[in-house]
Amino acid sequence: MKNYLKTFLAITFLIAYSVSASAQENEATSLNLGEILPYNMQVTYDKTSHLIFPSAIRYVDLGSECLIASKAEDAENVLRIKAGVKDFDQETNFSVITDDGRFYSFNVQYSSLPSTLSYDLQLMHKTVDKTTASGVLFEDLGKTPPSLAALIMETIYKNNKRVLKHISSQSFGIEFSLKGIYIHNGKYYFHTQLENSTNVPFRIDFMVFKVVDKKTARRTAIQQIPIVPLRAYKMIYEISGKATDQNVFLLDQFTISDDKLMLIEIFEKSGGRHQTLKIKNSDLVKARLINDMHLKF
Repeated sequence: MKNYLKTFLAITFLIAYSVSASAQENEATSLNLGEILPYNMQVTYDKTSHLIFPSAIRYVDLGSECLIASKAEDAENVLRIKAGVKDFDQETNFSVITDDGRFYSFNVQYSSLPSTLSYDLQLMHKTVDKTTASGVLFEDLGKTPPSLAALIMETIYKNNKRVLKHISSQSFGIEFSLKGIYIHNGKYYFHTQLENSTNVPFRIDFMVFKVVDKKTARRTAIQQIPIVPLRAYKMIYEISGKATDQNVFLLDQFTISDDKLMLIEIFEKSGGRHQTLKIKNSDLVKARLINDMHLKF
């Protein structure tokens, strides 16, 4: 009888402990701890509100049909939003995810005369530590937070060091050069520069990244494998006369065999001053490692 009583008490104790531990765990993992506080704004039917984000807009979700939103033409970081229904009385919301991995939440109310029509969210992040991981990870960047990838590209751009001196293309007063190849978390960072020593502006039509065979027999089609950059630090559309500009491109990690080359081609709009960079596998495997803890490279 005593043994049965001991067993009963032991089971009772274990059940009580389990319930208590479960309650504590539920309390500790409350969603309130991860709450994202929304911004409050007003919209109206006859006027459009604009929000300027620190990075390109990647995703927008509207809480109801009472709202209409779209990205502004030729401005990837500007969102236009207005009421799609006059005088809606219930509060609604919308969410935005930007290329730097930040998530924004907005609560929206209708007003015939909104107090503000334009919002600059870039000002919010001037004092934010850019090395802090953002809340959203994108599949194409793997385990690298978008904010960290953006910071690496920005740092490479601002440091403006030339660690490679043998990869360049020059003709008709235009010099296109690869200043460095860096690697971090399985991603390449290609640092390029375009210099115009003439008085004639160089207007960029498009750029091409691809892998090709070094040698091909006559009448044999050249095998080409296109490479699409995941990100670019900034877009360059024109190099003025007697000017220089640079860019940083983020690419997936890859290597090539000895019988192939990687080409980076840049084409002039309505012109013939095209430039081509040729990168060997030996250049790729010597990519400089980036230490993200202190961004030393």
